Amino acid sequence: MKIYYDDRADLVYLRFDERNQELMNRRVTEDVVLDIGEAGRIVGIEILGASKHLDLSRLLPVQFEHSKPG
Repeated sequence: MKIYYDDRADLVYLRFDERNQELMNRRVTEDVVLDIGEAGRIVGIEILGASKHLDLSRLLPVQFEHSKPG
């Protein structure tokens, strides 16, 4: 699993399956979107307004990748 955080968008993305595959997005709440892949499996979870829902410092020691605007 990889965790990505975009501080400009305040968005956390949890990716469970790194394989390239066609994805369908399913919004489950105003701030949570699931990426559904092959065989209907959840391959990613996007959390909008992440700092309102998560204590971002508690994600460690999981590998934490911070995306910077480029």
